[in-house]
Amino acid sequence: MNAFDALRSLWLQAGLPEEALASAQLPGADPVLPSSFAVGTAAQCSIAAAALAACELGHQRGAARQAVSVDMRHAALECTGWFSLDGRVPELWDAFSGLYRSSDGWVRIHANFAHHREGALRLLGLDPQRAQRADAEAAMRGWKAVDFEEAAAARGLVATALRRFEEWDATPQGRALADQPLFTIERIGDASPLSLLPLADDQRPLTGLRVLDLTRILAGPVGGRALAAYGAEVMLVNSPKLPNIEAIADTSRGKLSAHVDLQSAEGKETLARLLADAHVFVQGYRPGGLAALGFGPEDTSRIRPGIVHVSLSAYGTRGPWAGRRGFDSLVQTAMGFNHAEGEAAGDGKPRPLPMQILDEATGYLIAMGAAAALWRQQREGGSWHVQVSLAQTGRWLRGLGRTEGGLGVAVPDRTPYLETSASGFGEFCGLRHSAQLARTPAGWTRPSVPPGTDPAVWP
Repeated sequence: MNAFDALRSLWLQAGLPEEALASAQLPGADPVLPSSFAVGTAAQCSIAAAALAACELGHQRGAARQAVSVDMRHAALECTGWFSLDGRVPELWDAFSGLYRSSDGWVRIHANFAHHREGALRLLGLDPQRAQRADAEAAMRGWKAVDFEEAAAARGLVATALRRFEEWDATPQGRALADQPLFTIERIGDASPLSLLPLADDQRPLTGLRVLDLTRILAGPVGGRALAAYGAEVMLVNSPKLPNIEAIADTSRGKLSAHVDLQSAEGKETLARLLADAHVFVQGYRPGGLAALGFGPEDTSRIRPGIVHVSLSAYGTRGPWAGRRGFDSLVQTAMGFNHAEGEAAGDGKPRPLPMQILDEATGYLIAMGAAAALWRQQREGGSWHVQVSLAQTGRWLRGLGRTEGGLGVAVPDRTPYLETSASGFGEFCGLRHSAQLARTPAGWTRPSVPPGTDPAVWP
C-alpha cells in the first residue's frame, strides 16, 4: 500500500471529508530506514493524518484549509526518537532489557523501570542487587518461553515470548484483535457542541484547545506532543510517586507539566477541576484503571459534557491480554515482527524494528483521533471516546506490506532535521516536527520541563 492510499484509509475511517485529502503532500518512498517493513510509510501517513486532522478542525472553526506536507525521510527519523541533552545521547535500554534465549525459543524482557527489572530477576531466581546480564541469560535457558511469559504476566511484569506471525494469529489474543478496526471513535453521551473561538488564518489550527495528557511511555506522550505542535495547550499530568524515562525530555516539548496524585482526594478534586475546562483527555492506564479512580470515559463525560476521551492500551480492549501491561518492544516480539525481520535478514536471529514505530504511529493516531472526534463534536455535539492500541497498530503496519531489500539501506543523516533549544533538562537537541503546515508552521513554543514544574491550573 502506498502512503497516500494508507492516509486515505485512515482519513475515511475517522469520518473526515475526503476533499480535504487534496491538501496532503507525501514526498518520498520506502525504504528509508533498515527494515523489511514499510516503517517509513507508517511514520509518514500517521503524522500526516494527525496534522491534516488538526487543520481540518481549524477549517471547521473558520480558517482556510492549508497544504500539509510530510517528507517520508524526515518523518521516519522523527519516529526514531533520537535526542541529546547537553551533548549526551541517553541510553534507550537498561542493561537487562532485550532478548534472551529460553529452552525452546526466545523471550524479551522490558527492564527500564527498576520494579520491572527486579521482578524479572527474582522470577529468574536471581538477586537483583548482584545479578549480571550473563546470570540472567543462563537462568532463562531453564525456562520455556511461554511459561516465563505467563509467570511474568501473573506477577504484573513485562516480558513476552517470541512468536512467528502465524503463531500470534493462532493465539486467543491474536484472534480477538483480528476483527477489530485500527481505532474507534465512538459517541458516548449527549452534549451541546463545545464553545470554540473562531480561528484566524494566521493561528495554528488547535489554538485555544486544552488537552490533559495522563500518559507516560511513549505513544501517549507523542500524541500529546503532536497536539501541542499544532497549537493546543497541553498539560502533562504525572503522579509524584511514579518514575519516568529520559525520553520525557523529548516528548514533553510544548507542554505544561504538573504533578497530581490521584490516590488522594485532593488530587482527584484537582483533576476534576482541570477536566471541567478541557477539550481532550488522553490516558494510557490499563483498561479499567482510571475508571476505578473515578475518571473512566463515562465519568469524564459527566464531569465535562462534550469531552473527547482518548484511551490507549497495549493489546486492545478485548481478549485475554486486554489487561496486560505492554510496551512497543514487547508487542513487536509477541506479534511476530522480530522473527520476521530476522528471517528477512537471513541469519535467523530475531531483530527489532529500527524504531519504536508502534509507539510513534499510535501516538499520531491519538492526535488524529482527538482532532477528528472534536471535528465531529463541533458538528454533532456529544461526548466522544477514541480507542487505540499498540497491537492494533501492529496489525495495521503488517498490512502495509513488506519492502524488498529494505534491510540493506543505511540510516540517513539526521543533521538537516535537528533543532537545538534550552529545556528544563539541559540543552536539548532533537528532531523538528516533520509535518510542514504551509500557513501556520507547526512547532513547540514551550520547552520541555521536569514533571511538577508547573502548577496544576490552566494558564
